[in-house]
Amino acid sequence: MLTLLHDSSVARLVQIALQEDVGTGDLTTELTISGSARARAVLLCKSDGVVCGLPVAEHVLRTLHDDIEFTARCAEGTRVSKGTVIAEVLGNAHAILSGERTALNFIQRMSGVATMAHAFASAIAHTNTKILDTRKTIPGWRLLDKYAAQCGGAVNHRMGLFDMIMIKDNHIAAAGGITGALDAVRSEYEEDRVRIEVECDTLHDVVEALSHGGFHRIMFDNFSPEHLRKGVELVAGTKETEASGGITLQTVQQIAETGVDYISTGAITHSAPALDISMEIMIGA
Repeated sequence: MLTLLHDSSVARLVQIALQEDVGTGDLTTELTISGSARARAVLLCKSDGVVCGLPVAEHVLRTLHDDIEFTARCAEGTRVSKGTVIAEVLGNAHAILSGERTALNFIQRMSGVATMAHAFASAIAHTNTKILDTRKTIPGWRLLDKYAAQCGGAVNHRMGLFDMIMIKDNHIAAAGGITGALDAVRSEYEEDRVRIEVECDTLHDVVEALSHGGFHRIMFDNFSPEHLRKGVELVAGTKETEASGGITLQTVQQIAETGVDYISTGAITHSAPALDISMEIMIGA
């Protein structure tokens, strides 16, 4: 599982979110509730889904005040039904009220991504194919979106442009073809130094890539199921295979049944609806 709160980018993101919402202070709470008041709250799932982001919600509240006891009632990645209490909070009322919306924004988004990832992974559970996420994430949220995808049962693709060589259509066009692009990459990097993937748009591209070698994975971009099956047969297990391009919950099963190793889909992160979660607060509890 990806590290989460140990990454400084998450702490910075929480600070930015709190500054955006609380700013110089929560005027309503400060005027209506004593600063010494305590409160109890529960986080309640109002629809079925996969829970993700509890550590971030806790971090939001504890950033506002040390007097916060946060008790998770389920593990990250747990599938729950509507009406499930997923966490309990006890502590300073100002912190709980002021941090409520920011904490919920994090956990609703992350649980939504985890729930979408779970839906895709479940649809192809009868195959050996794995679901991959993509870089189609909210800017600044890359780590959180990919963590949530993992919680839902997906496998993380590259984190960014820095941790994998991925030769796509624009690189191929600029290099004068697949062979030229692979030659350029191999002049600087060997296979054992960094993972290399090459995108193919046609079966002819697949044949050209295989004749050159020097990479780890072929991406079949926007292949029909029929052509994808032929592409997998051409590769014959010598390279990892990945299908990509407009894949939905309605088509993912048919794609997986071609025998491809991985299916990457941006829908997990760019189209995931937030999971409906509320925080029910009792002052003076």
